Amino acid sequence: MTSVRSADSRAVTWRNWAGNVTASPQRTVSPSSTEALAEVVRRAAADGLRVKAAGTGHSFTAAAATDGVLIRPERLAGIRRIDREAGTVTVAAGTPLKALNAALAARGLSLTNMGDIMEQTVSGAVSTGTHGTGRDSASVAAQIRELELVLADGSVTRCSAEGSGEERALFDAARVGLGALGVISEVTFGVEPEFLLTAREEPMPFDRVITEFDQLVAENEHFEFYWFPHTDSCNTKRNNRSTGPAAPLPRMRGWVDDELLSNGVFQAVCALGRAVPATVPGIARVSSRALSARTYTDIPYRVFTSPRRVRFVEMEYAVPRAALTGALRELKSLVERSDFRVSFPVEVRTAPADDIPLSTAGGRDTAYVAVHMYRGTPHEAYFSAVERIMTAHAGRPHWGKLHSRDAAYLAGVYPRFTEFTALRDRLDPDRVFANPYLRRVLGE
Repeated sequence: MTSVRSADSRAVTWRNWAGNVTASPQRTVSPSSTEALAEVVRRAAADGLRVKAAGTGHSFTAAAATDGVLIRPERLAGIRRIDREAGTVTVAAGTPLKALNAALAARGLSLTNMGDIMEQTVSGAVSTGTHGTGRDSASVAAQIRELELVLADGSVTRCSAEGSGEERALFDAARVGLGALGVISEVTFGVEPEFLLTAREEPMPFDRVITEFDQLVAENEHFEFYWFPHTDSCNTKRNNRSTGPAAPLPRMRGWVDDELLSNGVFQAVCALGRAVPATVPGIARVSSRALSARTYTDIPYRVFTSPRRVRFVEMEYAVPRAALTGALRELKSLVERSDFRVSFPVEVRTAPADDIPLSTAGGRDTAYVAVHMYRGTPHEAYFSAVERIMTAHAGRPHWGKLHSRDAAYLAGVYPRFTEFTALRDRLDPDRVFANPYLRRVLGE
C-alpha cells in the first residue's frame, strides 16, 4: 500500500544546504510511490497551489523553493529494476546519488561519469545539470535512457531516447528540466560493469596549466584543476581507466588529505579569513602547498567524488572550451588588481557537447569555471565581477548555482531555448510548477 505523509508546515521553514535559500510552504508531503506523487499534484492543482520537489537542498538558487506544496524525496527512493542485458538501472527519483553509487558497486556496476559530490538526489542532480569532468563522457543527465514524470494534470508519462515526436521532445528537454515540465518520479540510467580509475593528483603552476590545457584534456579521460586565488599555484587531477590492481589511498592518508586538510583545517582557515580578510592571501599561499602529489586506483565513485563539509556559496559558468584560457587569465587579473579576498580555489572542468536543450554543454564543447565563497562571507561583488567576465564569453550559468541572468540573456546563449519554453507552455499552461526563480530564467 502506498501513501502520502503530509504536514502543515506553516511554522516550518525549509532551508537549502548552504542556508542562503529558505521557503515556507503551505504543505510538505512525502509520497512513497508514483501513484501517491500523482495524487499530490492533482490535489495541489485543485487547491490552486504551486508544486515543487526539493531534493537534498544542494542547489544555491531557489529552483526548488515554493510557498505552495513542497515534495520531499526521502520515501520515493531505492532501485526499482536492473537490466544487465540492456545495461540499465531504474531508480526512484528521491534516491541520493550516494545510495545509488553504493548499490551499483555492490552489484558490480557503475555510472560512466559523475560529479564531485554525491549528496544530491538523482532527480535534483539531473534537473539542474549536475556534471563532472570528461573528455568523452558527459553529465549525469546525458546518461539517462528513460524518464517517468508526473505532469501538471496529475497524469503519469514515460519518455525515452527510443521515442519519437512529442515523447522524444519531452525526453530531450526533461533530462535538464529545472522542475518546469513535471515532477520526475523515476530515472533509468545507462550503466556499465564496474571499472577502476587511477587518479593522479599533483601541483602545477598556473601558466603551465593554461599553456598545456588542451593537451592535458586530450591526453586524459577526466582532467580538472583548482587554481588558488592570490597565488600562481594549481592542483591538477587526472583520472584514467586502469586494468588494476586496485590501490586505494591508505586510510590515514585519505583521512589527512580529505577530512583533516580539505575539511577540518580548511573550515578553520576559512573562518579566520572571514573574520580577518587581510589574512586570506597568506592562507591561500599555505593552502596551495598543503596538498602534495598522490596517485591511487579505486572504483569510480571513490575517485570521482570527495566529501564537502565546509559550507559555501557557489557560482559556476560554462563557456565554450576555446574561450577558457582567455577567461581564466581575465579572472586571475581581476583578483590581482582588486580588493577581493578569496579563500576558496577556483574549480575548472570540461565536458563534451551533448544534445540536451538546456544542458550547459548543449551543442558545444564546454569548460566550466566555478567560484566559491565561504558561507557568511560577502560574495556579491566578487561573483558579479566574475559573471561579467563569463557572460562576455557567452557563458551559461549552472542552473543550481548563483547567478543573475534572466530569460532574455539565456535565450541568446541557448539555441534551443524557445523549444524548451514552447514545450513548457503545452505541458504546464497554468504554471503549476512555477516559482519566482523559473519566472526569471524562463520568462512568463
